[in-house]
Amino acid sequence: QVQLVESGGGLVQAGGSLRLSCSVSGRTLDSYVMAWFRQAPGKEREFVAVIYGVWSGGNRNYADSVKGRFIISRDNAKNTVYLQMNSLKPEDTAVYYCAATRGPRYTVAEMEYWGKGTLVTVSS
Repeated sequence: QVQLVESGGGLVQAGGSLRLSCSVSGRTLDSYVMAWFRQAPGKEREFVAVIYGVWSGGNRNYADSVKGRFIISRDNAKNTVYLQMNSLKPEDTAVYYCAATRGPRYTVAEMEYWGKGTLVTVSS
C-alpha cells in the first residue's frame, strides 16, 4: 500500500523559510507526477507545485502565487519529494499536502495518492 507522509511544517515569521518533505513508501514513484497542494481554513484545496517523473524530464510547474519563492524537488533514491518555501507570507498559511499520480494531469481530482498534510503557519 502506498503511503505519503509529510513533515517539516511549523510556525515561522513572515519572510522566513521552511522545507517540507514528503516520504513515500510502498512503491517507487520515480515515474510518477508528484505535487504539493495546500488548503487554508475555509478555502478549497489548491495547487502549489508539481514535478514530473524521470521519463518526463523532471519538469516543474508552480502556481503564480508561489512562483519565484517556492522550489519543488525530488530525490528518487530516497523516494522523497521536497518543497523549499522562501520569503513566506501570512497568506501561505495552510495545511500542505503531498500527492502523487501517474499523470499527466495533476488536478486535485486526478491525484491518486495523498498524504495527511502538514500545517504551515506564517505569522506577520
